[in-house]
Amino acid sequence: MEDLKQTIISYSSRELEQRKNWYSPAAEAYNKVRPRYREDLIHQAMEVAQLSTDSKILEVGCGPATATVAFAQLGCSMICLEPNPDFFRLAQQNCQPYPNVEIQNTSFEEWTLKTSEFDAVLAASSFHWIPPEIGYPKAANALHESGYLILLWNKELQPPYEVYQRLSRIYQLYAPSLDRYENRETQEEILRGLGEMAIDSGKFKDLISGQFLSEVTYNVDEYLMLLNTYSPYLKLDSHSKEALFAGLRHTIEDDFGGSLHLSYISAFHIFKKL
Repeated sequence: MEDLKQTIISYSSRELEQRKNWYSPAAEAYNKVRPRYREDLIHQAMEVAQLSTDSKILEVGCGPATATVAFAQLGCSMICLEPNPDFFRLAQQNCQPYPNVEIQNTSFEEWTLKTSEFDAVLAASSFHWIPPEIGYPKAANALHESGYLILLWNKELQPPYEVYQRLSRIYQLYAPSLDRYENRETQEEILRGLGEMAIDSGKFKDLISGQFLSEVTYNVDEYLMLLNTYSPYLKLDSHSKEALFAGLRHTIEDDFGGSLHLSYISAFHIFKKL
């Protein structure tokens, strides 16, 4: 749990301007290859949070609208905040068919609080980018008395362990700091920690969680594009990244027929306002 807190602090303590532009180099790739949220996960989350066409949702850090569209299709009224200018543009494009969605190019920190106005505050793999001392109290204040905080997560996509072991050799050569594998137990432990952090804030109660194991197949181009959307790869110097990706491409094409079967956990955490 302490390691998780330190990791989250490392994201949320960056200067706001840096956080706003962090994903710009990978915005198009993020929109193309990051997995959407499973339909059954979304439906379950909507049921738990008692959302209907009359509900008003505030989404924090909507990215390119990865989860937004699924909620917009229900007919909910949505205000979605996205500080990154490239994500903001993509979110506007992706939400064009939904007049019930308003995208604002601002951060949650800078957004002018509308107190007790929303039935739900939604964040899809984004809440860890906001300092906890700001995020949880402000989310609670935006909700009316019986409102819910909905946190959605898609954990990092992982190959089978025996495939990882082959790829690990390439990481050891070019980027040993990125040589890390998350099995299902590890991903579940991280998710438990993320749920506990919201309860520990003292602003929320009655955690209800759900999760699904998802499986996908990516070709080598999609897989390398996906890796480039994860923060540790965005930080990697261009020379190391070029050598790493060339090595990974060679191994995936030669040993695995040019594609990888991947799995990951999709999950929701839903809390009542305290």
